[in-house]
Amino acid sequence: MKEKFFTLLGFSQQRDSLKTEIISGITTFVTMVYILALMPVIFAPLSEQGFPIQSLFTATALSAIVGTLFMAFIAKRPFGLAPGLTLNTFFVETVCLTMGYSWQFALTAVLVEGLLFVLICVSNLRQIIFEMVPTTLKYAFATGIGFFVAMIGFKNSGILAEGTIFNHMETLTTPTSLLFLLGLLMTGLFTVMHIKGGLLLSILIVTVVGLPAGVTMIPDELISMPASPLPLLCQFDFEYLMWPDFWVCVTTMLFFDVFDTLGTVVGVMASAGIIRKNGRIPHMRSIMLSDALATVSGACLGCSPVTTYVESSTGFAEGGRTGVSALVTALCFAVSLVFSPIFLAIPTSATAPAMVVAGFFMFAVVRHIKVTFYLESMPAFLTILLMSITGSICDGILTGLISYIILSYTYGYMAKFKKAKRNSQ
Repeated sequence: MKEKFFTLLGFSQQRDSLKTEIISGITTFVTMVYILALMPVIFAPLSEQGFPIQSLFTATALSAIVGTLFMAFIAKRPFGLAPGLTLNTFFVETVCLTMGYSWQFALTAVLVEGLLFVLICVSNLRQIIFEMVPTTLKYAFATGIGFFVAMIGFKNSGILAEGTIFNHMETLTTPTSLLFLLGLLMTGLFTVMHIKGGLLLSILIVTVVGLPAGVTMIPDELISMPASPLPLLCQFDFEYLMWPDFWVCVTTMLFFDVFDTLGTVVGVMASAGIIRKNGRIPHMRSIMLSDALATVSGACLGCSPVTTYVESSTGFAEGGRTGVSALVTALCFAVSLVFSPIFLAIPTSATAPAMVVAGFFMFAVVRHIKVTFYLESMPAFLTILLMSITGSICDGILTGLISYIILSYTYGYMAKFKKAKRNSQ
C-alpha cells in the first residue's frame, strides 16, 4: 500500500531517497512561506472596497496547498505553488486601484484566465509555444533565473538595493547583513562538503543565531487559529464578461502566467539536468496543467493567480526530484495554518543564502550555451541580461524570443537574397 502511494508521486525506492525528498520539500516551503505574510499587506488597500483581508491568509495557505498537491499527484515534480507576486500586484494596483474595478471583477478575470490556461495545456498550443523556444534559450532561461533568484537573496539581505546596486558600505555591518553573510558562508561550505540537507541546516542555524542578535523575533504566540475563508469563496460576477476591459485584464494575466510558468519550469528543470537532447522536458504538459488548475482553484478560494514558485529551485538544489517533495511542501503549508507565528518568525537573512546558492546551481547550465553560435547565443545573452536587470522572468523571455525571431528571419532573408544574386550571375 505504501509503495503504491509513493508510486503515485513518481517516487522509486531504487532511484530516490525519501529523506532527501522530505528535506527538499521543507526547504522549498521555508523559502516561500513569506507569501503568507506578504499577501495581506499587498491586498490591504482593498479593505476599503470590503475585501476580507483576514480571510486572505487562510485563502493563500489553502491555494498553496491545493496547487502544490496538483503538482505532486499530476506532474509528480517537486515544485511549490502559491499566489505569484507579479500577478497579485497587477491584481491590486492595476485592476482594482488604477482601473478602478472591484475585486470581484479581478477574481472573475483570474478564473477565466485559469480556464483558458487549462485549454492551452490540453491543446497543441502548449506544445507549439514550448517548441518555438530553441534549446539554447531554454538553458538561457535557467541561467537568467539563476541570477534572478540570487539577486532576490541579496535584496532580502539588505545588501543589495532596488536597481541592482549595492547600498552604502555600512549596510554590510548591520546584524541582518552579517547573519546573511554567515549563512552564505555556511551554505557554501555545506555545499562544497556535499552535506545532505545543507541548505535547510544553514537556515535553521541562522534563525537560531538571529535570536540573540535581535533579527529573529520570538512570536507572542505559537498557535494562531486561521480565519474562515468563506467570505472569499467563489466571489465571482460574470456580468463583467461583456466588458472589453475585462478581456484586456484576462489576456494580460494569461500572458504573464503562461510565460512566467514556462520560464520557471524550464529554467529549474534544465539546471537539474532534466532536459533531453532535443530540448524537451519530461512531464512538461502535466506540470503546466497543474499550474493552470492551481490558478482556477486559487480563484475559487479568492486569490490572485497561483503560479509555480522560482523558490522551488532550493528544493531541487537539495536533491528533490519527485512529487513527494511537493507533498511535503503542501503539508507544511497545512501546518502553517495553525503554527503560522513560528514559520513567519524565520528571518529573510536566514533564507536568502539558500536562494543565492540555488541561483548558483541554476547558473551552472551556462556551459551548455554555444557562445560561438551567435544566432542563438546573442538572444540567450539578452535573455540573461534583461531578466537580471528588469527583475522580470517574463521580460527576459520575451526579449530573448523576439530578438531570436528577428535575427533568424533577417538572417534567412539575407541568405536567400545572396543565393539568388549568385544564381543570377
